[in-house]
Amino acid sequence: MNHQFVVMWDSFGLETVFDITKADKDATWDTLKTGYAKIKCPNILHLQLRAQFNPQRHYEIYMFEAVEGIDVDDIRQMFENNPQAAAETIRNIGHCFYSDRSTKKAVIT
Repeated sequence: MNHQFVVMWDSFGLETVFDITKADKDATWDTLKTGYAKIKCPNILHLQLRAQFNPQRHYEIYMFEAVEGIDVDDIRQMFENNPQAAAETIRNIGHCFYSDRSTKKAVIT
């Protein structure tokens, strides 16, 4: 079974990566066992608000699906090793939820 992820990064690098599939499964079992969920999926609207109130950081939020065996640590390592390639890959395979990507080069005077 494939895993679904939410990833958020800005001009300084990766900020959030979350495995929705695992969290949803764990929350369901926690609810059945104890009556409440210890693990909650991130509220993507909170991530969007963070991005909107910090426009200088040029946030991007994507949701994407990866094959079985890929986990949160693999995605973090991908961003550490080659952040530009990681961002481009996720832009190509993922669904953009929010993007304030800077397309202009900085003007140096």
